[in-house]
Amino acid sequence: MITYRVMSLDERFEISRKADELEKAGKYEEAMAMNKTRPLSPYLAKILKEKVGVEYLRKSGWNLAEAEAEFGPGWLDR
Repeated sequence: MITYRVMSLDERFEISRKADELEKAGKYEEAMAMNKTRPLSPYLAKILKEKVGVEYLRKSGWNLAEAEAEFGPGWLDR
């Protein structure tokens, strides 16, 4: 699993801007990969863990840094 960090609001907006440019250029897969580098909301990550499972989250590429900060290290395995 890739290790990510929590980001500032400015960093998130910059990633969103770049992902939007990629999508407008028809590069949908690259745009989605870029979007996945933004931290996923802790509570959305928790819902995904419950609904689609831990393995999905591990393999998905989503940035789970905020969920780890909120719920603590190893939260996926609890």
